[in-house]
Amino acid sequence: MGESRWLECPGSRESASAERLMNLPNTLTILRIFFAPLLVVVLLTREPNVDLWGLPMRFEIWGVLILLAAAATDWADGYFARRRGEVTTLGILLDPIADKLLISAAFVSLVEMQLVPGWMVVIIIGREFTVLGLRNIASAEGFTIQASALGKLKMVFQVLAVCAVILGAKYVALKPLGTLLLWLVVVSAIASAVQYFLKFWNQVDDRVKQRRRLLLLKRRKKQEDVATP
Repeated sequence: MGESRWLECPGSRESASAERLMNLPNTLTILRIFFAPLLVVVLLTREPNVDLWGLPMRFEIWGVLILLAAAATDWADGYFARRRGEVTTLGILLDPIADKLLISAAFVSLVEMQLVPGWMVVIIIGREFTVLGLRNIASAEGFTIQASALGKLKMVFQVLAVCAVILGAKYVALKPLGTLLLWLVVVSAIASAVQYFLKFWNQVDDRVKQRRRLLLLKRRKKQEDVATP
């Protein structure tokens, strides 16, 4: 009997590739991206304000629920990607973008609502995109800057601060907590940015030194080749 073989058509390969790209972690990341404009709409239109099962659900509550749901997807996509071995290039690209979009949307909305000083938001968002730029340059140079514990703590402060500030607009007792958390966000943002820059500079400095050594070795070799009869 001859050996039977299954012929794989191009369509099946494309389908399998699409399934790998649109796995659960990537789906959660894309969902987080859609949460960003939804949060802006809820906060700036100050809607909806409805009763749900007899409970008054003002827009502040909806805003906090949307932000917490988005933060949950941030944890879940990383967890499932590692647990199920579904880390993809698309996920690596989209995950930091989704985080930056969500945080930027939240803080810009709070500035528009006159709940947060603009200079604080400039520092917070400026830090986010500066670190993203450093990571992209590092990746192009062939090395990775790992997320620090301080950077992860900053993300927790950001989520808690936005929630406290949103609720503080309705419940005055939460305003001092919101102010304290905002200062913690600013301080941790500056400190973690300095930390990332130092890591980046050390890595780049090492690369530059390596390139100089290689150039010197090449020049010496050429000189030796020329000197050899």
